[in-house]
Amino acid sequence: MSNNVQSIKERAILLSELVKENLSQVNEEELRVFVEMLKSHKNSKILIMGAGRSGLVGRAFAMRLLHLGFNAYVLGDTIVPSISKEDLVIAISGSGSTKLIVTAAEAAKQVGAKIVSITSYASSPLGKLSNHIVLLKGRIEVSPRDYFARQILGLHEPLAPLGTLFEDSALFLLDSIIATLIAEFHVTESYMKERHANIE
Repeated sequence: MSNNVQSIKERAILLSELVKENLSQVNEEELRVFVEMLKSHKNSKILIMGAGRSGLVGRAFAMRLLHLGFNAYVLGDTIVPSISKEDLVIAISGSGSTKLIVTAAEAAKQVGAKIVSITSYASSPLGKLSNHIVLLKGRIEVSPRDYFARQILGLHEPLAPLGTLFEDSALFLLDSIIATLIAEFHVTESYMKERHANIE
């Protein structure tokens, strides 16, 4: 293998290091407020919103919340119930300007639901609608450099095109939120397994 060509494993390790660096910049107090909001809505409805790959991250988070005993739903599913002022909406959008998510957040705001956004831009339309923001950076713009120039310059865009860094970081961040809730609610894995799908 050429010295200029990274192995798949090397790319995986480097990408994990980029995610680690990104997560190290997240504000701990923002995370703590997020956890407290989740805990205070344990008996309410929680609606998770995200488009594209952010939506897939949201689905993973919703599943774990369900395993913890939360009433979690995902925007777009046919079984989503009505949302009210007692409920919590969690919106995941790197740009904070995805039309579908902003429109849904506006609707949630109108009924008085609390909105938490996970975004790279606090001043985005989504950020301005939110009651609380968890600022998570991520490279979401298209790089002007071509692939070979990036390889020669040693830059990392090929590892994390478009919103990849945000989405990967969001997955780890939300799993850390789940781990925190497990500890604070003293939930056992057996309890979670009982709530896991048994027909799949």
